[in-house]
Amino acid sequence: MSWDREPPTSPPPPPRPERPFALPGAVVPGADPTTEAPSPFRPAATTEQPAPPPPPPRPPAGPDSRSEPHGIPSGPPPGPPGSASPGWGGPPTAPPPLPAVDPPRRPPRRALRAVLGVVVVLGLFGLGFGARSLADEESRTVVQGPSSISMPDVTIDPGSEPVAAVAATVSPSVVQIETDNGLGSGVVYATGLVMTNAHVVGSAGTVTVRNADGSAVEGEVVGADTGTDIAVVRADGLDAPVASLASGLPSVGQIAVAVGSPFGLDQTVTSGIVSAVNRPVNGNDKGVTVNMIQTDASINPGNSGGALANRQGQIIGINTAIFSQTGDNAGIGFAIPVTTAKKAADTLASGRQVQKAVLGVQGPGETPDGDAGAYVEVVAPESGAAKAGILEGDLIVRVDDVEIRSFSELAGLISSRSPGDVVTITVDRGGETQQVQVTLGSG
Repeated sequence: MSWDREPPTSPPPPPRPERPFALPGAVVPGADPTTEAPSPFRPAATTEQPAPPPPPPRPPAGPDSRSEPHGIPSGPPPGPPGSASPGWGGPPTAPPPLPAVDPPRRPPRRALRAVLGVVVVLGLFGLGFGARSLADEESRTVVQGPSSISMPDVTIDPGSEPVAAVAATVSPSVVQIETDNGLGSGVVYATGLVMTNAHVVGSAGTVTVRNADGSAVEGEVVGADTGTDIAVVRADGLDAPVASLASGLPSVGQIAVAVGSPFGLDQTVTSGIVSAVNRPVNGNDKGVTVNMIQTDASINPGNSGGALANRQGQIIGINTAIFSQTGDNAGIGFAIPVTTAKKAADTLASGRQVQKAVLGVQGPGETPDGDAGAYVEVVAPESGAAKAGILEGDLIVRVDDVEIRSFSELAGLISSRSPGDVVTITVDRGGETQQVQVTLGSG
């Protein structure tokens, strides 16, 4: 096909000076604050510049190509305004070289226990784990979750997506607890009652309880026990389902799913496994050791009081602390077993104080011969242990059906019981084992 008459050719119009859209450059961390980072959106110079020649075509990447995998730039991606990410509106910056460090040496067992007793307690009762820094700043950025967005129903197969199935089951029962000093999480364990950490509510008498759908009601702090770090909040009118609670300890290696509000990001779900059980943690103001569940599911400030659930969507623990030297998650988190938490919560909800169960023995952190067990160094007169016939020099190796490897484990297990409980204690006396029945006292 051809035109009958070709249109006359006209000379091309002269090029106009480019005036690209301008955004301010980013401030480079560590540089002079008055200096802006180079930006691809910087206005052009006042004098016209000739257009640069087009770049030569890039050869295809071969086996020895230096191109970066999957098109990911070597520098960090730009972050939102106000974030610490350099280069918002500017080119990515290559990360600095990592300093050389010596490989860490494995600390001895005794030193590790000492670190657990110090670092974890700092996180639990010193840092507060209620994301209080979010409330201390006059100007802060609050990121709200997508709870107000209507989403279509999705069918989840628990076999192929176990974490998603647990999240769908547990999340509606997890709430956010807000106080004047910060925020944390909580679990609805009975109609109108929320279980959380004592260090989340602090000394507050009333708190704000925010549901998974974003609605909020005022909650009354019924009671708190710093020994077990459990508190109960009554929230009348809270439209949230009651969570299903597990009846015992999980097994090591099971799936563990944490739900809470780390750094104020409500309805955050993380997952991992149960790393250990009966891990003793001490350092509260009542001198109570609590045997906790250890998990590598990410737990950060604001997760406190939230749920740790198993594959069946049952609550196995109340997230409480992490082992960290920086204050952020390092893959070692701790949760109060739900059986211990529920017992304390029921006591507080009834208006009573949580009483500490006492066996009536004292001992060192390590046994004299290095054997596993709790070495009895002192037996308190008229105590349950003395009445049952436990003697100084005995080695307690089992309480009911739980093996005891150290004195701190014995203390943590006894703290999960109540005064008046009768326990069966197995002792090693001179190489021979025998069992005694002990009625626990109170202290």
